[in-house]
Amino acid sequence: MVEGPRAVDAALDRGTQFEVVYFGPHADAAFPALTARVAASGCPVAVLKEGVLEKVGTTRTPQPVLAVAPMPTAGRDALAGDGLVVMGVAVGDPGNLGTLVRSAEAAGAAAILLGPGSVDAYNPKVVRASAGAIFGIPVVDAVSEGWSAVEALDALCGLGRRRLGATAGLGTLYTEVDFRLPTAIVVGNEARGIGAELDTHLDGHVSIPMAGPAESLNVAMAATVLCFESARQRR
Repeated sequence: MVEGPRAVDAALDRGTQFEVVYFGPHADAAFPALTARVAASGCPVAVLKEGVLEKVGTTRTPQPVLAVAPMPTAGRDALAGDGLVVMGVAVGDPGNLGTLVRSAEAAGAAAILLGPGSVDAYNPKVVRASAGAIFGIPVVDAVSEGWSAVEALDALCGLGRRRLGATAGLGTLYTEVDFRLPTAIVVGNEARGIGAELDTHLDGHVSIPMAGPAESLNVAMAATVLCFESARQRR
């Protein structure tokens, strides 16, 4: 489910073919360019009566545009693409995951790998926070592949990727890591981090120096810094 005119427009930018787009009764006047674009795409359109969209959507004050799209599918082959892979271990907050997806796409990462226990990548809040990027970068679900977190890390190793855990205050400074090599960065749960049980399946750790008494960065912000450092080096 894709909610709001910006998200629908961004999904169209990435070639998404909607199953149906729902408009509120005055959407054509509020968003004429978008309604014309949706009509030109050839997907089915339904105009809902006043108040209906508010009951269907998940936002508290929804804008009068909501679309249903097929879930993008990506398998393990996506993890072999050129560029950085970002693996999330039990990333629980939809806003964090959506931001991580958005940053990874913007930085030209190859794919995202979601470990068991992570929020659903197609949760409406994740889709909204990704600003359309969920349709622009492959997201591989470890559970769909039948992998535990350990098996997902082993799969990355089997593809020749070095696996670096992002850990506050531990490991190589991120500016000293050679991201031109095939690499996967691993970020952990907001409260528990990556977990000691996965340490033996990592090839090292990467850290971002912080000033003052800050204990750690938000998981999406840390992933963003690492993604763009990788992009900078690869340029």
